[in-house]
Amino acid sequence: MILRVLFSSATAAEKLSIILPQIAAVLVVVFLILPLHEWAHGFVAYKLGDDTAKRQGRLTFNPIASIDPIGALFILLFGFGWARPVPINPNNFKNRRAGMALTALAGPLANLVAALAGGLIYCGVFLLTKGAAPTWIYYCFNYYISINVSLAVFNLLPVPPLDGSKILGAFLPQRVAEKYYRYQNLIVPIAFILLMTGAFSHVLYYAQDACANGIMWLSQLPYKLFGLL
Repeated sequence: MILRVLFSSATAAEKLSIILPQIAAVLVVVFLILPLHEWAHGFVAYKLGDDTAKRQGRLTFNPIASIDPIGALFILLFGFGWARPVPINPNNFKNRRAGMALTALAGPLANLVAALAGGLIYCGVFLLTKGAAPTWIYYCFNYYISINVSLAVFNLLPVPPLDGSKILGAFLPQRVAEKYYRYQNLIVPIAFILLMTGAFSHVLYYAQDACANGIMWLSQLPYKLFGLL
C-alpha cells in the first residue's frame, strides 16, 4: 500500500495526501480491529468449551496483548499482516475439528463486520455532508474497509497457520488432514514466496474486490431502504 504510493510518479504533496489517511486507517486497524479479531477467536473458543485464552488474559480488547510489531508493519507496507494469535487448546472442544474451524472462522468474520461498520459510517458521513466532507475522510474510510477486507481474505487462505487452513482441515479426511499439517513447514515458505512475488495477486485481488463490493452494497442497503440513497 504505502510502498506503492512511495514509488509512484505522484508529487510529494500528492503522496502525503494519500499516505496520511492510510496511516490513520492502519492505526485504527492495529489498535482496535486486530484485538477484535483475536478476541473473536478467543470468545468463540470459550463458548465452545476452551477457556485457555480467558485464563491467560487474552480474552481482551487491550491492543498490547495482540499487537505483533512485524505483522503491524506488514499491514502498513503491504495491506495484510497478523497479530499475536490467542492460545487455543482444541482438546477442550467436544468436536475438535468443528471447534477449530468455527474458532478460526470467527477472526475473518470479525474483520468483515468491522469493514461493514466502516461502510455504514462512510455512507452516513456522505449523506450528512451531502458528499462535501474533506477528501481525506473518504480516503481514510476506503483504506480502513480495504485493509479489513484484505485481512479477512488473507486469513482465509488455506495455508498454515492462517485461519483458512484450520477451516479446510475440518472438511478434509483425517488421513489427508494429517499429511496436510505434517508438511506445513514446507507449505508455509512456498506460499509466502508466492505471495511476496505476486503469484497470488490476481486471485487475491478478485476475491478482495468481490468482497469489498459486497460490503459496500450491504452498507448502502439500509439507507436505500429508507430512501436516503
